[in-house]
Amino acid sequence: MVQPAAWDTDPEPLPVDSAPVPEYGSGSLADLLPTLAAGLGVPGMTAGITELTPADRNCVFLIDGLGWEQLRAHPEDASFMSSLLSSSRGGTGRPITAGYPATTATSLASVGTGLPPGAHGLPGYTVRNPDTGELMNQLRWQPWTVPGAWQPYPTVFELAHRAGVHAAQVSSPTFANTPLTKVALSGGAFHGRLSGEDRMDLAAEQLAGADRALVYTYYAEVDGAGHRFGVDSDTWRGQLAHVDRLVQRLAEQLPPRSALYVTADHGMIDVPFDEDHRIDFDEDWELKAGVALLGGEGRARHVYAVPGAQSDVLTCWREVLGEQFWVASRDEAIEAGWFGPRIDDRVYARIGDVIAAARDDVLLIASEREPKESSMVGNHGSMTPAEQLVPLLEVRS
Repeated sequence: MVQPAAWDTDPEPLPVDSAPVPEYGSGSLADLLPTLAAGLGVPGMTAGITELTPADRNCVFLIDGLGWEQLRAHPEDASFMSSLLSSSRGGTGRPITAGYPATTATSLASVGTGLPPGAHGLPGYTVRNPDTGELMNQLRWQPWTVPGAWQPYPTVFELAHRAGVHAAQVSSPTFANTPLTKVALSGGAFHGRLSGEDRMDLAAEQLAGADRALVYTYYAEVDGAGHRFGVDSDTWRGQLAHVDRLVQRLAEQLPPRSALYVTADHGMIDVPFDEDHRIDFDEDWELKAGVALLGGEGRARHVYAVPGAQSDVLTCWREVLGEQFWVASRDEAIEAGWFGPRIDDRVYARIGDVIAAARDDVLLIASEREPKESSMVGNHGSMTPAEQLVPLLEVRS
């Protein structure tokens, strides 16, 4: 029997159900703080990450952009954190998952509220505001939207504070009053410190200041180095070495009965600068046809169709991108659980009519409307292991 030539065979798009869905409910970022708060006796909290043992004093150190795979690939630059890999996730040696999309605004909201994206309502870097029809940048909070209306749930820090647990955030003063901090990380006291060393010292002091404590601290520069220079650049490796020393500094100051958890909001992947790896939406008439708004980011797109064109846009995007991206309709992505087990009514229309999540090392850029984002070396957002898997390193005293 003669086999058809390769050019005679239409490629099959990636099945929607072949995407590796995050471990919502048992091993995602949204499960971390509820697990710790449950161990502290906070009402209404559930210990979803069952491998973790309760502690009286808990500190979460979130390193922006440090994925599990990137950490494992650079043991010489992160000797202290690498020594903790076997203790990850309660001694199982396993990572947890960020949640979809694997991007900072979404992940920080998942961490702070203890809810998956479909509930807290920050399901992407940029998404459509159904009330205005405009794209809303949820990291920079532009255009302005009332924070409490956009994300109405209390944070775990707020619930812990109400329950008598000392709750505190130690971060850059820049983030003290941002809308994202308000909707994702508010509750208890905010302490701004410029240097990483000062943050570590103050986080340890905050832990020691109460019999029951829940403290959060943060470091952003690993992510910035990855975006600008890539996740194997000298600059990135230098940042990794620096934050490794910060983790050790904090670990060595833990007061008795404490647990330190080191995690991240997402990993990252470098994408080559050529036409095979960077598809430019602004120059592709097929992909633009019927599209009213392009949201999300290069590896996790929300596509909002002109009314009546949803089916045509879905068909076209599958034909053009389906070998390299998981392409789903809104309802297919929801049914597959990409955004979590439930979608609040207010969140439904924020999700694109079409969702495109990269499987390969490709990027769907928009060179005219997103020049800065389109020029980044390191990128993230999708469901690949390099982006989704994040550490949950543990140190106890």
